[in-house]
Amino acid sequence: QVQLVESGGGLVQPGGSLRLSCVVSGGFFSDYAMGWYRHAPGKQRDLVAAIRSGGRTNYADSVKGRFTISRDNAKNTVYLQMNSLKPEDTAVYYCTVGTYSGHYYPYDYWGQGTQVTVSS
Repeated sequence: QVQLVESGGGLVQPGGSLRLSCVVSGGFFSDYAMGWYRHAPGKQRDLVAAIRSGGRTNYADSVKGRFTISRDNAKNTVYLQMNSLKPEDTAVYYCTVGTYSGHYYPYDYWGQGTQVTVSS
């Protein structure tokens, strides 16, 4: 059974930064592609960033140049560094494990999410 625990969310002013972390237990972390999704009220859940097992990354257009996904296989942890935050980045952020085949596909394992609120 794979378990994911996100942390690092909070309230930040526009232009600020946050770093989200997700620790994964169970399974073989280094074999997984990893992804970060976000879900804002009244909107669909969207993929924000993904990182393959080999380290190649992909980003949604809305966060390119501002967000950076990374992984530490020794710590079974994936990170999302978020800079230049905007109010529209406000959402619950979830990390996932999955696979990559032309596109990132999450497995059905989700953490509890961490709330990010960008507001002055």
